[in-house]
Amino acid sequence: MKTYYITTPAYYTSGEFHIGNAYPSLICDAMARYKRMQGFDVMFLTGTDEHGQKVQIAAQEAGLSPKQFVDGLVDNAKDLWTLLGISYDKFVRTTDDYHEKTVQAIFQILYDQGDIYKGVYEGWYCTPCESFWSDSQLDNSTCPDCKRSVARSTEENYFFRMSKYTQRLIDHIEANPDFIQPASRRNEMLNNFLKPGLEDLCVSRTAFDWGVKVPFDPAHVIYVWIDALPNYISGLGFFNEQEDNTRYWPADVHLVGKEIVRFHTLIWPATLMALGLPLPKQVYGHGWWTAEGQKMSKSFGNVVYPRMYTEKYGVDALRYFLLREIPAGQDGDFSHRRFVERYNGDLANDLGNLLSRTVAMTVKYLGGKVAGQVDPEIAEFIKEINIAYCSQMDAFNIPAAMVEVWRLIGRMNKYIDETQPWILGKDESKKDELAVVLASLCEALCVVGSRIEPFMPKTSKKIFEQIELVAFGNTSPIKFIVRPGEALFPRIDVATDMSPLGVIASVGDIVPDVPRATEDSPEITIDDFAKIDLRVAEVLVCEPVKKSDRLLRLELDMGNGERRQVVSGIAAYYQPDEVVGKRVIVVKNLKAVKLRGVESQGMILCAEEGDKVKLVEAPASIPPGGEVR
Repeated sequence: MKTYYITTPAYYTSGEFHIGNAYPSLICDAMARYKRMQGFDVMFLTGTDEHGQKVQIAAQEAGLSPKQFVDGLVDNAKDLWTLLGISYDKFVRTTDDYHEKTVQAIFQILYDQGDIYKGVYEGWYCTPCESFWSDSQLDNSTCPDCKRSVARSTEENYFFRMSKYTQRLIDHIEANPDFIQPASRRNEMLNNFLKPGLEDLCVSRTAFDWGVKVPFDPAHVIYVWIDALPNYISGLGFFNEQEDNTRYWPADVHLVGKEIVRFHTLIWPATLMALGLPLPKQVYGHGWWTAEGQKMSKSFGNVVYPRMYTEKYGVDALRYFLLREIPAGQDGDFSHRRFVERYNGDLANDLGNLLSRTVAMTVKYLGGKVAGQVDPEIAEFIKEINIAYCSQMDAFNIPAAMVEVWRLIGRMNKYIDETQPWILGKDESKKDELAVVLASLCEALCVVGSRIEPFMPKTSKKIFEQIELVAFGNTSPIKFIVRPGEALFPRIDVATDMSPLGVIASVGDIVPDVPRATEDSPEITIDDFAKIDLRVAEVLVCEPVKKSDRLLRLELDMGNGERRQVVSGIAAYYQPDEVVGKRVIVVKNLKAVKLRGVESQGMILCAEEGDKVKLVEAPASIPPGGEVR
């Protein structure tokens, strides 16, 4: 079997896990489940980074030893992963004996071959980031990563000869463009860190003692990045007596937050080069979550903890929202209003309604048993969806893959309205036609159930409990047994629902009237026109805005890896699936506004033709991002 190895970051044990921790684990879980469905031999590794000065300070403040402190947090994290259905294969703690043996073995090898040497560090130290910085690296006298204050430090340390591997890293990154994703992270590493030249890296500390001891100099503890990063190989049995799973290396994907991409694409690969081990195939830097438009902070009281939502709305609703809401690699905002819109629209109205209608009509008109051929048009559409879904998943674009599934759900809801099974069911002469319609609906729901399993495993199971495929063939009728079951997602009452954060989920903003140009519009100069930034964009996703009969929400590829959403009042003239794939022209520098509670980050150009409105389309030969002059 072909192997597939995916890892989360080693989560730092300084506090209770929130959605920022859950998000990368859910992405990895979805990919691991998808690869298992494809027949891969999957290793999904997660774990915790438990050493360091911050942990030692936090434990002292809690009146606990560091080990007691981290044990409690790890138990809590494992319980949360079980609740969220995170199907990891290995959980590595940096306090595990086998991991500490790996770290000490690596340190000894690097020291013996001259890649680690002893020296004195004098410079700036950021405790929250546990990072050393030179004068030139500071950002207005603060840490360039977290913007907090730094303290002057002089300390005897061991150093890793990072500078020695600068050119090898540049060569590898330039020769392997997929090694760092998204592309913006790759450009940052090359231009901001590598090409100016790397400095040697401090890899030990003496200011605290909560960590792995340097094997030949126990007054030093091994510093965080040589301690934590090797969890990706210690969990496979490298340099320790664990079960030998080294066949999984190199990793297919290290998924990490964008704030630690630098450590995973510079320090970790340089360490592997020094050890003579292959580099991971890809490091993918995901974005950050804010909450209701603000940075999540305990002092603000807006930290979103997964249990708050799973207890009230179910695990799969939260999994769906976190995996679907933001384009891959970008930042996102956890808005309770948006959560409710997704829940009521995508889950209750679209998926839940499709299943309940299909099951109810099959039981009512055919006694719960269907035997019929799938409508050829629907069969072809399902084939198209399957190809697009797999293409997006293989490209590590989970949100786009989920869009493909919901394209199928939307098509089948429309199919019900087109075929009107309730009328066919009243006419005995239409029984065969009814069987084709209901067989098509059941087949589509089975495809949906299969395709959402990586994202929503409990919902997938519930679909197959209600629709069971009992016989399938290209020439003989496809057969299903259908059983009524519970509603998948009972609607949330937006008038009264209080979120776990205490925010009322109210109806969206009123859509403002947009002034229309008249024959008396004032003339402008070429300088005025030059202020408008017009760009070609490709429509990746198009869907109705909830509680609006005239707005569509479009997700656009703006070129160079940039995605943005635009809300447009064209629902009366276009079905959503008619818009997907079109090359449109966007006013890119228009100030963002909210329409029905959905942010619109620009405007697409349209033209009037009689009483109709048509999109202004660019030639397919012009790529997204092309400038319109």
